Amino acid sequence: MITFDESTGIFHLRNEKVSYVLQLVRGKYLLHRYWGKAVREFRDSRPFQAIDRAFSPQPAAYENERTFSLDVLPREYPDYGHGDFRLPAYAVRLADGTTVTELWYDSHEIKAGKPGLAGLPAAYASDEEAETLTIRLCDTNDVLVIELQYTIFADQPVIARNARIINTGELPVDLLNAASFAMDFADHDFDRVNLWGGHAAERSIERVPLMRGQQENSSRRGASSHQQSPFLALLRPDTTETAGDAYGFSLVWSGEFSFKTEVEQFGSTRVVGGINDFEFKWQLEPEAAFQTPEALLVYSDAGLNGMSQAFHNIVREHIVRGKHQHALRPILVNNWEATYFDFDDEKIDKLADCAADLGLELLVLDDGWFGKRDDDNSSLGDWVVNLQKLKQGLNGVAESAHSRGLRFGLWFEPEMISADSDLYRAHPEWVLQVADYPSSFGRHQLVLDLTRQEVQDYIVESVSKILKSAPIDYVKWDFNRHLTEAFSLSLPADKQGETKTRFVLGLYAVLERITQAFPEVLFESCSGGGGRFDAGMLYYMPQTWTSDNTDAVCRLSIQSGTSLVFPPVTMGAHVSVVPNHQVGRVTSLQMRTICAMAGDFGYELDITRMTDEEKAQVREHVALYKELRPTLQFGSFYRLLTPFTGKGNETAWQFVSEDGKQVVLMYFKTLAQPASPIRTLKLTNLAEDARYKVTRYLPAQRTSMDFGGEGSTSLVGQSFYGDELMYSGMVVEKIDTDFAAYLWVLEKE
Repeated sequence: MITFDESTGIFHLRNEKVSYVLQLVRGKYLLHRYWGKAVREFRDSRPFQAIDRAFSPQPAAYENERTFSLDVLPREYPDYGHGDFRLPAYAVRLADGTTVTELWYDSHEIKAGKPGLAGLPAAYASDEEAETLTIRLCDTNDVLVIELQYTIFADQPVIARNARIINTGELPVDLLNAASFAMDFADHDFDRVNLWGGHAAERSIERVPLMRGQQENSSRRGASSHQQSPFLALLRPDTTETAGDAYGFSLVWSGEFSFKTEVEQFGSTRVVGGINDFEFKWQLEPEAAFQTPEALLVYSDAGLNGMSQAFHNIVREHIVRGKHQHALRPILVNNWEATYFDFDDEKIDKLADCAADLGLELLVLDDGWFGKRDDDNSSLGDWVVNLQKLKQGLNGVAESAHSRGLRFGLWFEPEMISADSDLYRAHPEWVLQVADYPSSFGRHQLVLDLTRQEVQDYIVESVSKILKSAPIDYVKWDFNRHLTEAFSLSLPADKQGETKTRFVLGLYAVLERITQAFPEVLFESCSGGGGRFDAGMLYYMPQTWTSDNTDAVCRLSIQSGTSLVFPPVTMGAHVSVVPNHQVGRVTSLQMRTICAMAGDFGYELDITRMTDEEKAQVREHVALYKELRPTLQFGSFYRLLTPFTGKGNETAWQFVSEDGKQVVLMYFKTLAQPASPIRTLKLTNLAEDARYKVTRYLPAQRTSMDFGGEGSTSLVGQSFYGDELMYSGMVVEKIDTDFAAYLWVLEKE
């Protein structure tokens, strides 16, 4: 999969879907030459054009060669200071105060498989599944070595990249920037796509043309955040969901990040991504190394859906680990919106009784079970059971759930501490803080200093003690505020710029210890919903609570945006009460259910207060989900319509089972419209010459003003060839009501 031609200096990473080409020029400079659809052999059909460019200086060795300048070369990991004025991939301040280094090619190595990254989450693969190229760049003054690592997977259009920066000098140096990757494109005919949002409004898609100069999406919050996602895509302007070139970049990292694009004076584009260099400074002692997070680079010639399919496969097969990687996820009920902090054994037992009756599989006890936690003012950090609420302790409530055939889950927020807690009174120095300034509060809580080993040990020991005390099957791990006063009393002044990065590394160390110690537990990460939805967290916890917003209409956007990078099996999605607690909207139970089925399905409401009619519907929905669960959780997912296109009034999702034998189609129309056209849905990725039978149809709930016959265009029992379903399509029967949702099931004959 990886070849090197010594005569041309060309490295070619290739499989059946993608080629990635680098070239060594003049034996020194590593250039990017091609990334895209697989080519048999790269023989340089479009050699780089050397042109004399004004104000683009020459390196010292080429003073008289005015057509050779680093300022215009498509460099693979560019420095700054020798004449390349574009975005650098790294920056250092040397002991003498200067920032100029000169790195040239030294050597390379090609190996089967994919090595892990010390202390960091990263994609993994066997020797048969991947091959890795490591290129070593050395500074001409023996100050630095940078090792660039490239992994190509056997059957996916994915390249994994990272950089390792080593101080080979005799004095400490300050690392000021350390990108995971840089990439140069020859032109700028692209749209820039990123995922933006806020709490309860995560991952909306923004698509804008590349502009001259620099654009950036980033986080300065200490976490990957609700506001921006560690993802970027460049699309050709005519690229759609199903056609056209898409280049996607996603970081396996849960902290602050930055994706920058720069269209320079001659029209080329540079992309640089990695840890945000804002306030970042890492002191590298002699012989010490800094490892950047991994970046996953995806190329698709089949539009955004093709890009998403590649990301989904890598996440499912090469990021998520452990027992639950391929296990069907249980249908749960969480007590949070049912009771909030106001619960006791009796209430939880009633919830468990009802859950068992409805066919649910997991009961989750959320915030409020520990310390003196009757509201969000106290007790974070005091992981001791509140026996006034749970008189039989956690073991009692867990055994109660198990006796009803349910699994039992528990909420934690281990990275946080309340000022009103025994832990804070004992260890006020364990908080991220600046000694001479007051600390900011979020949700009445402060953040523990995970750069400290004793804090990491406390979290591991206190959480482990609880997990050993009762039969706990599931953990929801929350993180309900971002970092302020992000400095550590335990670090010297010259290392304070490392605090935010060390915080994330400390978190990873904690998660590795806990998840490996309790491999049977299904962990779900959460940060006020989707504030830390990234591949770094999914390496430790195979699913994430997608958003605190459970309104079905909002979730159409949130889940569609999230699916650009992450598969439905990683998305927690629950049915909640109406009026919705976040936006007050009233939607049908069917719409809420079908939307939530497109993820890890569950309920977030007081199911004991449902009417008998609603409970009957829930039993039917739960039984249907259990039938469709393998397809919905582990099938291929396609966006047919998204709320980000057109007027945003329609959404359609399609799932195809792993064996291709079952298809689930979902369609949502948010608002009814007068004189609206009849919608036809064109399915995708079916076998053209196979027949598919419509076996199940859930029509939208009707109003008295709709004069259409019940199931008039249901198509149930009819069979169609795949080519007709894809090119002619299926009609959606017209209905005059807001918040309409439909579901079809087709089986391959």
